[in-house]
Amino acid sequence: MSAQQPSPSPLFSLSSTQQQAITQACQYIAPNWPLDQMIAVNPFWEMRGLAIEDVAARLATLANVDLLMPRAYYHQRWADGDITDAHLAMANSQLGYDFTPEQLHSALEIALPQQHWHNIADLLDAHRPAHKMAWRDEIIHQISQFCAAHYQKLRPMLYRDNVSSMPDLYQHWLSVIRADKGISIVMDEAGLHEYFQQLPETADELLSQSLRLLELDDNMLEPYAHALLLDINGWASWVAYIRWQGRLYQQPQDDMLQLLAIRMAWDVVIWRYLKAQHTNTFAVLHEQWQCEKQHLSERTQAFKAAQKPLWVWAKALEVNYQQNLHATLKAAEPAPPSESALQAVFCIDVRSEVMRRALEAQSEHIHTFGFAGFFGLPLEYQPADSALKRPQLPGLLKPVIKVSEAQAPKGAKRKRHFSAHWQGWSKAAPSSFSMVESAGWMYALKMLKNSFKRAKKAAHNEHIEWQLHKDDHNLSLAQQAEFAYGVLKAMGIQRYAPKVLLVGHGSHTTNNLHAAGLECGACGGQSGEVNVRVLAQLLNDEKVREQVASKGITIPSVTEFVAALHNTTTDHIQIFDSELDKQSRQWLDNATNTAQRERLINIAPELKEHSDKDIDKAYLNRAGDWSQVRPEWGLANNAAFIVAPRSWTRNANLQGRSFLHDYHWQHDEAFRTLELIMTAPMIVTNWINSQYTASVTDNYKYGSGNKVLHNAVGGNIGIFEGNGGDLRIGLAMQSIHNGERWMHEPLRLNVYIAAPRTPIESIYARHESVKSLVDNRWLNLMRWDDDGQIERFCDGAWQTC
Repeated sequence: MSAQQPSPSPLFSLSSTQQQAITQACQYIAPNWPLDQMIAVNPFWEMRGLAIEDVAARLATLANVDLLMPRAYYHQRWADGDITDAHLAMANSQLGYDFTPEQLHSALEIALPQQHWHNIADLLDAHRPAHKMAWRDEIIHQISQFCAAHYQKLRPMLYRDNVSSMPDLYQHWLSVIRADKGISIVMDEAGLHEYFQQLPETADELLSQSLRLLELDDNMLEPYAHALLLDINGWASWVAYIRWQGRLYQQPQDDMLQLLAIRMAWDVVIWRYLKAQHTNTFAVLHEQWQCEKQHLSERTQAFKAAQKPLWVWAKALEVNYQQNLHATLKAAEPAPPSESALQAVFCIDVRSEVMRRALEAQSEHIHTFGFAGFFGLPLEYQPADSALKRPQLPGLLKPVIKVSEAQAPKGAKRKRHFSAHWQGWSKAAPSSFSMVESAGWMYALKMLKNSFKRAKKAAHNEHIEWQLHKDDHNLSLAQQAEFAYGVLKAMGIQRYAPKVLLVGHGSHTTNNLHAAGLECGACGGQSGEVNVRVLAQLLNDEKVREQVASKGITIPSVTEFVAALHNTTTDHIQIFDSELDKQSRQWLDNATNTAQRERLINIAPELKEHSDKDIDKAYLNRAGDWSQVRPEWGLANNAAFIVAPRSWTRNANLQGRSFLHDYHWQHDEAFRTLELIMTAPMIVTNWINSQYTASVTDNYKYGSGNKVLHNAVGGNIGIFEGNGGDLRIGLAMQSIHNGERWMHEPLRLNVYIAAPRTPIESIYARHESVKSLVDNRWLNLMRWDDDGQIERFCDGAWQTC
């Protein structure tokens, strides 16, 4: 039986309530950056206005998502002694719950059955014959393959100026699906393809028709739309990235409603097809669909009730970490002031904590500082011989300065072209590990050669003069001085050493589609090399120094700022555009050896008794090994963001788990620097922490599965696990699990700020994002006072820890 075209029916527009519901559902999806600009993102960022417990229950109901660990995990942590009754009692109190110890323990023993929401495809698949393609699988595959083709062709992330001219996503999909006569064969449903011809021509009209056809009232519309987007969360996250970029560059572009219409169109087609072709099946579907809608609210409440005691266990694990950290901080005597022979300013990345400690341990005259990773310069880098540009700052922010070399380094264009040729091919599906098979013996030999090569220093170490532009004009001396002054003010260095290292960070890995994510968890997936070299040029310029001095900051004439890069894979520190004295170079080399040995326990514990030379060689080989799925652990196990003087933490071993931002509130006029820290680095560290934790609690939805099976989509849009399915976001299992245990402990970020109460409260009250993260328990905010006491901010009040 062929499909009959329905007679035209008068269109009706969505009510304001319906429009608001759909808009809200579309706004719930957080962005996901492309591979070459990969940054860590809080996948729940757009739901920060809701309590974390409510979001967890909602997502568990709509998409079977986990924001909590399995009961067995908490049971094991109890058995290991990491969680005690005392921790549970404190967590219970802090959350305002009244569970008894018996209730909390029994909650781990009895897993109450919970029934989540089922979309129409899920209801049908429960009874679909095994020999037929599942509806859900085909829907996700078809939409995903279409989106890959659509966005690969348009590349909005590279050609921002063309975003406004992008073709309509829904109409493009409609033309593609209508031409696909094979859909009936794939699904083994005769005549199915004809029902796509009945779909309306616009997304708005499709949404309007869907509400009537599927009998959706105003209360059901938002959760239904949200559930559909969660079905294709990977591509929805990509669309959210395009939306984010559009807002950032004042070029509004939001395909989310179009993507929702595409997913909803499948439900419309299935509904009409079954009603016409399989009346008995449709009758069962109709009854089940009514039941789903009727019981959604009570299912959400049931999930919330079942999860409630587990939140106590999750909080107890955080209490355990906090108590151990507090003991460490209080036991560490503040370092007395001393003259500086060498100063080094590091990114706040948790990996730098290990290196800073290793460096400082060699002399009381070595002082390190923690500063936001892009070093206060909102740069966009454009190589001198290229039309392409890349951001060098957190994705939250828009570049202000364009920087390029005054003259391209020798051979740079040829090297970039060669690198782009290989990398472009290696990132096109099929790629990564599967690329060896398709590339044949030539590339296999190339990778074999790389396996035995050391990770060498960058070839472009020659001196570079940087040109800075703003609004297509050279940056004036006054503007350069203004940026330099702002950076120095935020750094807070009071007395300058003869050498001040500006240490950015990057990584070195081979055959790794997530390489940019290891470069930096925040700064557009780039290393800090350009930022520190540009900043060193600014701060070493005598004319800039004169202008800065007129503003109140005097840099001694003997002080030289030296650009450097910490390779987090090998722990080598590379120096640019300068030379260090023998003693300083020895300090850096010793710090490398010490940091490498500390990290051995999680990298290669079997090398513990080997020489420094052998260990260094092992790290270098690891960085160059194309088959290595765990080149380094990145920011795994991050847990705290500490905003305080370095002298307070210098004598504390923080185990590479803390972001450290130097801060002296006594030198902060009107607490402007604190406001910047709480509204930028604190947000960024929440994003990093949330990405790692979500990748652990639910790797299926918010992680990217098996790294060995990764294939790039569109060169840099994202990855498939295998050759299809939804676009994967988040971290691969190999980045968070070593095959035996989790390498990231799933804790919410613990923020410690050494400042008076009033300015913290004032900044919290003024900024929606900060207030939402604190009030809705997406992070833990604490204050560390000058007497060493720590108190937590909860429900608008301070409580002693």
